Amino acid sequence: MVREWDPRTASSAEIASLLDTLNAVLAVDLPQDPPWRESSLREYLSEVMPGERRISWVAQAELAAGGAPGPILGQVNVLLLGDIGVLEVLVHPSRRRSGLGRDLVLVAARRAYQEGFQSIGVEVVGDTPAVAFYESLGFSKEYVETRSVLDLSAVDWAELSEMATGIGAGYHLEFCPGGPPDDLIDAYARAKAEVRDVDDGELRPSSYDPQRLRDSLDCLHRRGMKPYIVLALHEQTGEVAGLTEVVVPAQHPTRADQYDTIVVQDHRGYGIDRAIKARMLLELRSAEPRLTEVQTWNAQANEAMLKVNAELGYRADREWCEYSVDVAELVHRLDAGR
Repeated sequence: MVREWDPRTASSAEIASLLDTLNAVLAVDLPQDPPWRESSLREYLSEVMPGERRISWVAQAELAAGGAPGPILGQVNVLLLGDIGVLEVLVHPSRRRSGLGRDLVLVAARRAYQEGFQSIGVEVVGDTPAVAFYESLGFSKEYVETRSVLDLSAVDWAELSEMATGIGAGYHLEFCPGGPPDDLIDAYARAKAEVRDVDDGELRPSSYDPQRLRDSLDCLHRRGMKPYIVLALHEQTGEVAGLTEVVVPAQHPTRADQYDTIVVQDHRGYGIDRAIKARMLLELRSAEPRLTEVQTWNAQANEAMLKVNAELGYRADREWCEYSVDVAELVHRLDAGR
């Protein structure tokens, strides 16, 4: 039974059942990834940025003995933002190849079509069954990144300390837990805007104007995701010359997520990229003592950042792909196959 579902009003038992399915999927597809926890999971599933909407459905087993609802065996949500809908689909490994995944995609695609969206995108992890599944539905690969993971137990902290100080004269670094100070928001947004015209294929673009940046940081906090930022400031102008962002989610607090790392064009060549990332790791060591790993994603053409990550000790893990499809064609194909 597939039904529309609101995580804000869902019972605690439903949230726990969804978590069980999520961790069952991780155990099969990404066995080296840490299992998720229930901490702020409801908020993670429901909170969105202003102007965005997330609509969710679950597939629930028939009523169990005694009339109690059965476990959640699948879930889909579509995030409607800009001119694209972004899918997330979860199917318990025991129900794969049963048609449940197609049913979930169809209900979300129909809603996106009714809402006037022309395309749907989805993140697909390489070397998992999701690749063949989405390609069979007509999705096309648009963009590929490499995910790399840093094992903090293998870090040479003395060498890392040297990297953190290896920055050109005229710059200094600042550590900003929770987000940049408000008096630097404008300069921070200008630095992020440097890459706004790069066609990098991201389904969830960065925030480039000051108010949207504030909204983004607020949304992260509401979702139980704590941001940490290291800034490289140009002493002569006070401008943000570089920045790096790491988020520690309450849902998997032992593995942090690297977000943007940016060095403004005029300030490249001074060792800023390596220094800010090294400083971040040093700060996280004390700020987040439970942390054991950091994962990052990089375009395969971004050789400079891949080199920096390798120097820091990151090891390439697997491909992370973005696929898209025309909504009308997807709905027609799925309806025809029923």
